[in-house]
Amino acid sequence: MAYKTLFSVITDTALAGPVLDQAIAMATAWDAHLDVLCMGLDRTQTGFYYAGANALILQETITRAQDEARAVEAHVRKILEASDVRWGLDSGVAQLADMGRHVAQRARFSDLVILPKPYGEKRGVELEPILESAMFDGAAPVLMVPEAGQIVTAPQRILLAWNESDEALEAARTALPLLIQADIVRIVVIDPPVHSPTRSDPGGLLSQYLSRHGVNCEIDVLSKTLPRVSDVLMRHAADVEADMIVMGAYGHSRFREAILGGATRNMLEHAKIPVFLAH
Repeated sequence: MAYKTLFSVITDTALAGPVLDQAIAMATAWDAHLDVLCMGLDRTQTGFYYAGANALILQETITRAQDEARAVEAHVRKILEASDVRWGLDSGVAQLADMGRHVAQRARFSDLVILPKPYGEKRGVELEPILESAMFDGAAPVLMVPEAGQIVTAPQRILLAWNESDEALEAARTALPLLIQADIVRIVVIDPPVHSPTRSDPGGLLSQYLSRHGVNCEIDVLSKTLPRVSDVLMRHAADVEADMIVMGAYGHSRFREAILGGATRNMLEHAKIPVFLAH
């Protein structure tokens, strides 16, 4: 298995650089095709227009979104034309509520979706639903690229978060091309359940499964010594100098994580290295 079709969505020229650098590097390393969707978004909520709003206001928002799409497309095209990879470029305009449909349609036929960090200063509200649409509706794994940092095409030290969930197993399976190439994959288990059938050997079955694919892996069993699981993972990633974190995404509902927080949301907000996510 290899990643032969890569896909990315760009809505802001200020965030395009690190994402496209990572995508182009991976397309070169994997001899893959890179598809990029440039979107201009109508961020208004038409259902909440004040009384008296008319077609003129609607036309103004559409025109603004079209101008954004053209600017993003021109910026992305310039970067892609300077590369040596095979690429395709598409652009369009959508309302915020309808954007996910366009993303999912293309993500469904991609091996890996490469997207920017969805949370932080000067980041549009569309970045989170784009990532979620790719994973949930597009059923594709996502590589989240932080603001800056070293481009990673064949990470040598990978931290694989394991909690026996379906999401974590899906992440391990879809990340196999990367895991196989790594020098070491550290399977991290945090506070394994006392009554789990694998309590005497946490992570053992996953380690056996990966080893049969040629993955060199070790198991790290950690205590939850920080308030959040994501904090423990990020601290351990720094301690072992990991190049990438692989984890299952949204083991809890998206609504719950949006209100109460969760490992996925916290990781997407604070991670300093690329994070490979699958659901």
